[in-house]
Amino acid sequence: MEAFEEYLSKIENEVHRSRMREVLTWVKDTFPILAPKIAWNQPMFTDHGTFIIGFSAAKGQFADSPEPQGTAAFSDDIAKAGYSQTSNLFRIKWDEPVDFPLLERIIRYKIEDKKDRTTFWRK
Repeated sequence: MEAFEEYLSKIENEVHRSRMREVLTWVKDTFPILAPKIAWNQPMFTDHGTFIIGFSAAKGQFADSPEPQGTAAFSDDIAKAGYSQTSNLFRIKWDEPVDFPLLERIIRYKIEDKKDRTTFWRK
């Protein structure tokens, strides 16, 4: 988690910081093959140099960004979980439960989808 410590230290609200740390740690522990990194001022995970998922903290929620095709593939499940979404991300309010099984399915999908890609972003 060293890669994320500076980012986490900038989240002023201690509860929010702890929550973000919990999610990032869960991703790292569940998917040890993924590389943690900070890019575009946000924590993200990559696989063989290609983007898998990123996170960002905001005042009322944090966002998970699995790129547009990741959000589209799970749009109904994201809505069923009660999360708001755009074409590129979904938001989890700080006081909402994290649907870790859904997050796991999204990340597994992204790893499979990008296994043969050589570019950072999906084109």
